[in-house]
Amino acid sequence: MNKALHCIALLACACPLSAQNARQIMTEVQNRTQSKSEHYEGALEVINTSQKISKKRWAYDRLGVYGNSKSELRFVAPPDVKGVALLIINHPERASDQWMWIPAEERDRRIALQDRSSRFFGTDFSFEDLEERDIDQYDFKLLGDETLDEAACWKIESRPKESKTSQYTSSHLWVRKDRYFLVRTDNFVKDRLVRQIVYRDVESVEGIWTALTVAVEDRTRNSRTVLSLAKVKYNLLVKSGDFTRESLRQ
Repeated sequence: MNKALHCIALLACACPLSAQNARQIMTEVQNRTQSKSEHYEGALEVINTSQKISKKRWAYDRLGVYGNSKSELRFVAPPDVKGVALLIINHPERASDQWMWIPAEERDRRIALQDRSSRFFGTDFSFEDLEERDIDQYDFKLLGDETLDEAACWKIESRPKESKTSQYTSSHLWVRKDRYFLVRTDNFVKDRLVRQIVYRDVESVEGIWTALTVAVEDRTRNSRTVLSLAKVKYNLLVKSGDFTRESLRQ
């Protein structure tokens, strides 16, 4: 093979290799955080545009793994939101099903796809942000290397596949190289950054790297919510019957 043809062959292989490497990285990220179930208690501080802070608490439970899991979070304080709950049924081939229970209304309400970009009950998490991201529903591209908080990271672009209904056009992901752990997500609508999620205070819990602080900033509102996790447990014995619309009402 002459030199010119050799160079063309190398260029033809470069793009698929980068794409494959990005997927391999995200596959390892998902594998290292995988568990059969999860429980934590969350304390939230919601800082509005006037810098006023409101505090909430919820309990979170999940059964199953990425793309095929069920989760429920339920507010436990303050009294005006106590009992409000969200049930999420994740699917490998399509968007999740979501239902919210509001005790004062004495009924559950299905969250329509067009409403998934809405803020969840006064926090800066959207309904979609509370789903589990399954790598099989995204395409990935390696953008390069960056240092974030003195840690070497891969910077990766993700774009939802056609089967994945999403409010976001794309996301930029920062993954720590030493831990294969996602430490920041910038979510875009077209070219506009609309929401940033940062994962801090990372500790090994039962052998699984876990962010004990999650900070989400809504760039469209200039507000943010900080979620602090406590009593995190993995691989508990949990019943599938605890994740139904009937159990949501209890």
